[in-house]
Amino acid sequence: MTTQNASKTATRRAPVLIQLVLECLLMGFAPWSQAQKYPMKPIAITCPFAAGGSADIMARFVAQHLAEALGSPVVVENRIGAGGGVGANYVAKAKPDGYNLLLVTGGYPAQAALAKNPPFDPVKDITMISTVTFYPFIVHVLASSPHKTLADLIAAAKLNSAKMNYASSGFGSIHHLSSELFNVMAGTEIVHIPTKGGSSAMTELMGERVDMLIEAPTLSLPFIKSGKIRALAVTSKERNKALPDVPSVAESLPGYEVKSFIGIGATGGTPPEIIKRLNAEIRKIIDDKDHHKTLADLGGDPQSSTPEEMQLFVDNEYQKWQRVIELRKIERQ
Repeated sequence: MTTQNASKTATRRAPVLIQLVLECLLMGFAPWSQAQKYPMKPIAITCPFAAGGSADIMARFVAQHLAEALGSPVVVENRIGAGGGVGANYVAKAKPDGYNLLLVTGGYPAQAALAKNPPFDPVKDITMISTVTFYPFIVHVLASSPHKTLADLIAAAKLNSAKMNYASSGFGSIHHLSSELFNVMAGTEIVHIPTKGGSSAMTELMGERVDMLIEAPTLSLPFIKSGKIRALAVTSKERNKALPDVPSVAESLPGYEVKSFIGIGATGGTPPEIIKRLNAEIRKIIDDKDHHKTLADLGGDPQSSTPEEMQLFVDNEYQKWQRVIELRKIERQ
């Protein structure tokens, strides 16, 4: 090849090489640019339970403060059904761009464990972002109930096998499985009465249509403080700071423990840079002194986490509920 021809070839190649270099640089900066521009439109947090319930209260708390942190609207959309499965399925199949978030509750691993043919992969299709708070459930009866202690309730349930009942927020909910774990460990047969979620299970108790209710303090503390219902026990291993005089279930049934939680997840495949941004903002919200106190006053134990820590906790809960389902021979749906 002559010097003149070589020069012409190099000249032709130069724009191609420059283009390749620019494309590589743009690919490197794309995630950074995407995270910097996010969010460019309103973000939706799907709450998989009805408005007015404990999960909905927490969804609106997160939405309000996340909107302030991001400088963008964050709305709550209630998509109910299948023990939380309808809302989770919606987010699992949404576009993975960070604009569809999921309020992940203790019901998420419970519902996943109960699903016979899950419509999505609970591990791959939802990316965990951060936990928000942990809290026990509370075993409640009406203030007028003859059962003054958990031991009274257990004794009555054994004496009246399959004649007493409890309400839950729905078949396959964590309230359902927590109550069935109670049946397993107490040797009782308290009958399940599922409801449509939200505050409907509490309505059943207040209406004297059920004997017992295991519910989150987020919803029940006002009724306890007003004297309308009686807290017999908390489901955490230790007593709860919000109710220091209420014993734990484990004091009567050693080994019983249910620690529910609230966290935030996103559609699987959401860019890591957006997950990192959301994690950082949520952790700031939880660590804020005033927000921390608000969550504690609702009976919770505020704790943020890394995505990996949240995923590990969810995985462990999934295994626990699978064991309960097998022990109680609960039919998978």
